[in-house]
Amino acid sequence: MATVRTKFTFVEQLIKEPIIWKLAKDFEVVTNIRRADVTDERGWVILELEGDQDEIGRSLDWVREQGVRVDPVYEDVVEG
Repeated sequence: MATVRTKFTFVEQLIKEPIIWKLAKDFEVVTNIRRADVTDERGWVILELEGDQDEIGRSLDWVREQGVRVDPVYEDVVEG
């Protein structure tokens, strides 16, 4: 079981789309929101994704295809 921390950045057109819900529903990954900042114009969410490494990779590819920017996060954003 792998864990990946990542930051999703949403453009205005995607703010109201349930991307994280669809991610958890359609892929065998567990999502854990660690931090977020969302307004009407923009938003970002830092997530931990847990699951099989290949499944996490497929899920992140899908998120990118939706138009969300995906960046790695290396530090623990809640504890440090």
